[in-house]
Amino acid sequence: MTQTSSLITLAETLAAHQGVTHYAISMRVPKKGDFFKKLSAGGDCRTATATRVLKWFHENWPADLEWPRHIPRPTKEAA
Repeated sequence: MTQTSSLITLAETLAAHQGVTHYAISMRVPKKGDFFKKLSAGGDCRTATATRVLKWFHENWPADLEWPRHIPRPTKEAA
């Protein structure tokens, strides 16, 4: 799984859990409403942006939602 597809999966999983769209998640993380839409359409992002978004997911992931097993979760030291 690529880093891009991992970020999309995390956004879709969290959005479904919270009953919102990927747009709402985009506004929380990179603060760009079309971020995950562009990634889903084949776009890309800088490594620093991907790292920041993954860190946000790690720090804000709900306790009642299992982290997708096929996506490595950052360690506390890496996050």
